[in-house]
Amino acid sequence: MKLELRGITKRFGSLTANDRISLTVEPGEIHCLLGENGAGKSTLMNVLYGLYQADEGEILLDDVVQHFSGPGDAMKAGIGMVHQHFMLIPVFTVAENVMLGHEQTRGLGRLDLPAARARVREISARFGFDVDPDAVVEHLPVGVQQRVEIIKALSRDAKVLVFDEPTAVLTPQETDELMDVMRRLKEQGTGIVFITHKLREVREVADRITVIRLGKVVGEASPTAGNTELASLMVGRAVELTVHKEPAQPVDSGLTVNGLTVLDAAGAKVVNDVSFEVRGGEILAIAGVQGNGQTELTEALLGLQAKVEGSIELDGVELAGRSVRQVLDAGVGFVPEDRNEDGLVGEFSIAENLMLDRSSGAPFVRGGNVQTKALNAFAEEKLKEFDVRAASIQTPVGRLSGGNQQKVVLARELSRELRLFVAAQPTRGLDVGSIEFVHKRIVAARDAGVPVIVVSTELDEVAALADRIAVMYRGGIVGIVPGDTPRDVLGLMMAGEHHTSEGEAA
Repeated sequence: MKLELRGITKRFGSLTANDRISLTVEPGEIHCLLGENGAGKSTLMNVLYGLYQADEGEILLDDVVQHFSGPGDAMKAGIGMVHQHFMLIPVFTVAENVMLGHEQTRGLGRLDLPAARARVREISARFGFDVDPDAVVEHLPVGVQQRVEIIKALSRDAKVLVFDEPTAVLTPQETDELMDVMRRLKEQGTGIVFITHKLREVREVADRITVIRLGKVVGEASPTAGNTELASLMVGRAVELTVHKEPAQPVDSGLTVNGLTVLDAAGAKVVNDVSFEVRGGEILAIAGVQGNGQTELTEALLGLQAKVEGSIELDGVELAGRSVRQVLDAGVGFVPEDRNEDGLVGEFSIAENLMLDRSSGAPFVRGGNVQTKALNAFAEEKLKEFDVRAASIQTPVGRLSGGNQQKVVLARELSRELRLFVAAQPTRGLDVGSIEFVHKRIVAARDAGVPVIVVSTELDEVAALADRIAVMYRGGIVGIVPGDTPRDVLGLMMAGEHHTSEGEAA
């Protein structure tokens, strides 16, 4: 089925999110929609999927104009969407999720689960998905959950599939598996719209690339185009794809972690006897496959974990056992790995989010009252300094793109006098322009003499930022090595092989 968008325009008040956008997706083609966060990619796809109504323009399928009043109409017409944040019920089985909203019954109104199971098996066999229809979704790895989303769409005879930032929550291995899935879908005639900002993925699977910037199509590019060319089209300027930093000049003071152990609710050790130090003026990157204790480690440093053993000293002051408020007041800045869940209040304005960790006193609160003038002046300054693209400081932060939300978090955390900066997955889901900005700010914090911990599952990011690298595996540190350690050595360590500080096998 051929998909064509002609002159799609979508406005939100005075903001034009899509400005006369046109593109075509042929059957059996992977058409990549490339652009920065906030460029209008997801808005365009929400128009296609019937979630938004276009103010101008047309949607055509096989040259027939369509009128979608909601996602149900789009699905009936053969359009499916795999969302960045999965639309699954965690406690339901795969089969139950697949039939949800399209329930079939038999007998006395009973749900026809056998038919749903058979449909899951049939689609899994056709595309090599290997998904158990009776598995409970919350027990499945993230990569398999995404396959369930794809099966949902295919079970409704989708001829065009939209993948909206599908790799944002995947490991590198799961990403490679998704690329294979997309190729198999393409071979069987499915048209695919692939929304992303990751240049490697674009060049790996795209047949055609359309680049949009600030709501407009600014050009088409070949998958053979270089990263620099694609990045420049996305951002509208030359982008530094490598991190430039001078050699670290560490000092003696900083963070010392000794014998840190974190227990989960069942008493199991999710962080096991971890020890390391980070000196002022250096970046320690913590690498590893997601789920090996990194999250619990950073939460322990911030006082967010209840069952903690061991010592956490910052400039000789013990932080273990202190409340989150006390840790923040001790000069710790924190960028959480999930900005929406732990870093921001979506309904609050940008200005309100900028004062979240300074809401108990000067300069923004006096006598229990918010000092609006001081807060607004501060927010206006940070909006410019951190290049947050928003209509005003009163815009609810939940309406911002992922990159702009992350800039708000960074603006808040880096605008205090810090003695330690912890950034967990600081560029997850960000485009190349935002990544460049975030990396420069992290290096600037290091160069100002602050001890910096960066937790990342992206090896490219670890290699770009780290002065030293600690690799975690099953809750422990298998080695701490120099920042220029080869990727193959890091890969072995991430699989559990212990190394000395010189990077040689122990």
